[in-house]
Amino acid sequence: MEIDNVGLVLEGGAMRGMFTSGVLDVFMENDLYINNCVGISAGAAFGCNYKSRQIGRSIRYNKRFCRNKDYVSFRSLITSGDLYNADFGYRRIPFELDPFDLETYRSSRMVFYYGATNLITGQCEFHNAPNGDETDLLWMRASASMPLVSRIVEIDGQPYLDGGCSDSIPLDFMFSLGFEKNVVLLTQPADFVKQPNRMLPLIRRKYRKYPAFVQAMETRHVRYNLTLDRIREEESRGTVFAIRPPQALEIKSVEHDPENLERVYQIGRSEGRRILPELKEFLLS
Repeated sequence: MEIDNVGLVLEGGAMRGMFTSGVLDVFMENDLYINNCVGISAGAAFGCNYKSRQIGRSIRYNKRFCRNKDYVSFRSLITSGDLYNADFGYRRIPFELDPFDLETYRSSRMVFYYGATNLITGQCEFHNAPNGDETDLLWMRASASMPLVSRIVEIDGQPYLDGGCSDSIPLDFMFSLGFEKNVVLLTQPADFVKQPNRMLPLIRRKYRKYPAFVQAMETRHVRYNLTLDRIREEESRGTVFAIRPPQALEIKSVEHDPENLERVYQIGRSEGRRILPELKEFLLS
């Protein structure tokens, strides 16, 4: 079943994205494809496998490489400038070690946007990524490049970092495209309230050349919590179907334990199966 008149919003959250991967794998196993998607950070990096229809790929390569220092390590941060090594993650894995299905990705009718934060404006910009080519992968990398532990990604002369810095849950973007109904896949439980970033002193110092970006980081928790309020309001109106973890996922941004990755992935699968009948009613109503 392919759905063309509903949007799908994928929140980021580093390795909380294993929850997202579990839910999306259940969608694919049940032949459910929502053909208009936007992914932020991990929502882009793992959600792209929904467009390429590769069940199990996200959890497979993360479990395989989570202890590999060429994939993620402080050694990589020191030597390359990226905690998650860009060459390993965006070249070796998708083209050599666990190939990305470019043919299926390109032939899919699904429209998939990646969101990244422009450091000059402090705003999230969205890139339609139809091909999975070098340009699309650069936008994906920008979307998932966490401040302080990633190099700034330059695209067409503009500097970018993690899309979640400016728009963690881009529901308004999907509404702006004309989608009156949206599925929002979150990676925090229903009672979550975001707090100010404890690393703000370092962020102010490192990114002082980009005052709009610093301001976005200073107010990120306020905007995030307002978006959660908006989601609850739209749920009550019947215009949003939100999927949330049943409890805090208790996983690190850098997770070296494959069993913990699997645990969070299985929570996503369980929740995906649980909500599937109700979701189908929402999509078809």
